[in-house]
Amino acid sequence: MQSRGVSPEIRTKKIFKILKIIKLASVKNPELKTIRDNKALWNLPKTRRFGYRNLHKINRYSLYLRSDLVLKLQSKPNNKISKIPLVKKMIKNKSFCSIIVGKGQNILFEKYAKDFKKNQPQTIMSITKMFVNLFVGELVKNKSIDLNKKVSHYLPKIGSGYANAKIQDVLNMNIINSYTEDYTKAYSSSFLHEPVGGWRLPKNLKNNLSQEEYLNTIKKIKNKSLINKSAYAFYKSANTDVVGLIVEKVSGRTLRDWILSAVEAAGFEEGLYIASDRYGMPWMSGGGCLIARDFLRMGLLFARKGTGVGNRKVGSPSFLDKTIKNLGPKYMELSKNKYLYYSNSTMVSGNMIGHSGYGGQFLATNFKTGKVAAFFSVLETKSATKESYKVDMINMLINLVNN
Repeated sequence: MQSRGVSPEIRTKKIFKILKIIKLASVKNPELKTIRDNKALWNLPKTRRFGYRNLHKINRYSLYLRSDLVLKLQSKPNNKISKIPLVKKMIKNKSFCSIIVGKGQNILFEKYAKDFKKNQPQTIMSITKMFVNLFVGELVKNKSIDLNKKVSHYLPKIGSGYANAKIQDVLNMNIINSYTEDYTKAYSSSFLHEPVGGWRLPKNLKNNLSQEEYLNTIKKIKNKSLINKSAYAFYKSANTDVVGLIVEKVSGRTLRDWILSAVEAAGFEEGLYIASDRYGMPWMSGGGCLIARDFLRMGLLFARKGTGVGNRKVGSPSFLDKTIKNLGPKYMELSKNKYLYYSNSTMVSGNMIGHSGYGGQFLATNFKTGKVAAFFSVLETKSATKESYKVDMINMLINLVNN
C-alpha cells in the first residue's frame, strides 16, 4: 500500500523554492566601506589612529611572515637624545606614537606614547617600498635585469603609462603618466587603487582586479611623453608595484618568497604583516605593519647593507652604494639648499638612506655611522599630511643617524 504523504522529490523541490524566495540580509563591511572624502572608515581623521594600529587586521587580503631567527637587541640608553630640542618637540606632538634609535644590536633610545605599546603593530605605509631596492639590487648584481631597458621589455602587456619608460626612471619616481598621488585630492589614483590591495571595497563587489590587471590599465597622458623634464620627482606608488611585477617575472620567484628572505635576514621578532591583492601578490608600494623594534631591525638590515642573521644576505652592497651616489630627482626641500632625493625606491639625503610613509612615518639609516632611527606617528589632518611636520620629522631623524 502506497503512502499518501508527499514524496521526497516533491518535498526537496518545495524546500529549494522557499530558499530562492528568502534573501539573506547583509551589509557592506563597515571598516572597508567608503564613508566620506573618498576614504574608508579606518582612514578618516577621527578613526585614523585606531586604523593605523589595526590595518593588519582590517585588510581584506594580507600575508603574515615570521622569522625563525630573531636579531637580539639590548638597551643601552643615550640620555643625550631625549634632550635634543627637535626630539622633545616631536614627542610632545599629539600625533606621536613611538621613536626608536639604535646601532649594531643596541637600542640607544626608545619612547612610546601613553596609548602605544611595545608589541603594537602599526602600518609603516610606503616604507615597504625600500624592500624593492634589495630585490632589484640582487637582480642587477646577478645581471638578470637591465635597468636601462624599457618596462615593456619585461612586461609586454603593460599599459601605455609605463611601456616606454626606463626601469631606472620608474625606480626613481622620474616619469609622468595618468596615475596621480596627491593626498589633498580625494580622487587621486592612489586612493582609487586601494580596492586592489583590500584597503576598501570596490564600488562593484564583483570587480576584483589583480595587481597586474590594474597596473596594465594605467595610461600615459594624451599627447605627452613619459619623460619628466623637471628637477622634482613625480611620486607614484604604482611605480613600485610595476617594479615588483618585473622582479617576479625576471626572477621566477614570487614576491612572497622575496619578502620572506628579507624578513628572515632582518630577524623580525613579531613579524611582517603586508597587504596583498585578492590573489596573494604582496602590495609592495605600501601597507606593511611592524612593531617598533622590528621597524628598527628593518633599518639595521639596511645599515648592514643586506647582511642578516644566520649569515643570510639580501640585496647588494654595491647597489646600495650606487643608490646613495647616483641620485634621482629631488623629492622635497628640507632646508635651504638641503634636499631629500628619490633614488632606487628609497629617499636619500647625504649619507642618509630611508623612506617616508603616508600619515607620519619615517625610517632613516646612515651607512657611515651605522645608526638607525624609526618614527611612528599618525597625522589626523584631513589629508593625513602636513608639510612642516614632515620636514621636522625627517630633519630630526637625519640628525639622529648622522651624529
